[in-house]
Amino acid sequence: MFSTSRGIAFVLAVSIALLLVAFLSLMDEVGSMVLLATAALSFSISYLLIHLGLEFLVFKEISNIYNVLEKIQRKDVSFKGVKKIKASLPPLKSIQTNINEYAAAKNREIETLQKNETFRKEFIADISHELKTPIFAAQGYIHTLLDGAVEDHSVRDKFLKRAAKSLNNLDNLVQDLITINQIESGFIRFHPVHFDLRETILEVIEQLEGKAHKRGIRIHFQHAPEERYYTYADREKIFRVLQNLVSNAIKYNKDEGEVTIQLKSHKNHLSVKIKDQGMGIHPEDLKRIFERFYRVEKSRSREKGGTGLGLAIVKHILEGHKSTISVSSILGKGSIFSFDLPVGNSPATLEKKG
Repeated sequence: MFSTSRGIAFVLAVSIALLLVAFLSLMDEVGSMVLLATAALSFSISYLLIHLGLEFLVFKEISNIYNVLEKIQRKDVSFKGVKKIKASLPPLKSIQTNINEYAAAKNREIETLQKNETFRKEFIADISHELKTPIFAAQGYIHTLLDGAVEDHSVRDKFLKRAAKSLNNLDNLVQDLITINQIESGFIRFHPVHFDLRETILEVIEQLEGKAHKRGIRIHFQHAPEERYYTYADREKIFRVLQNLVSNAIKYNKDEGEVTIQLKSHKNHLSVKIKDQGMGIHPEDLKRIFERFYRVEKSRSREKGGTGLGLAIVKHILEGHKSTISVSSILGKGSIFSFDLPVGNSPATLEKKG
């Protein structure tokens, strides 16, 4: 009885009518008919007012709150936002506001979990495929040798080299997976030092010159020779960033093309741009090229090698340096990757400070 607005209204209305009749009965001039009429009238008015007040001001709003809570319990994300209901009573208004905020937060949490689940499924599918490719290739070469091809020395050497290459690709994939997982998990610490970024770029060029020479690609390094480009960053990880970007610029360039590395010094930062003359990247792909295993041309990319994790690692390393990697591209003309690093101090400056 007390769980409904009618039951509560009935009890309160009876109480009010009895109190009013008891008060009027104390007066001698008030007759029994007046007392009866007063009881009936006060009961009716009180019942209607209390019932309507409870029904529309309290129970309706509480019902709306429970509806939202039921949706949350059912993990119903069909509602994108919870409409705020105008509550007349401050406590209910506060409760409704809190429920709205909680529902919105839960909704965002569920959406994030759904996105993570989709990402997990895609990641498992991608990594399964990436692992399967070098493993199956190595298995094919080895089983062919075991079936008798090992007796032919020329075939044996060729297949062993191909199997070794597939296993090297597998090892590179595993190492890149370990690296990106450690960076995202915070297990890899950054150890910034002051160093000359120009010298690091020259080391990368020297390492990759042979790879570029095989395809007739020329590497141009544009900088001011008389200037020193000191930065404050993790030298080993920045070396890997440059190595990945320059290697990609060579790998996806046209034959006998050019790779241009531009280094500029500004007041508070150094800027690096790496430009190639390849086929360029479609605008739809630009938003996704820093995702794990995302390849613009999947078949061509696998033929050229690589794990599909290089740009994802570059992105995470630069984010660890409070920097970002940006890319612009024109189809048929090439792409430009660029990033900034803070200005560091030269050894002489550090000695003075010391």
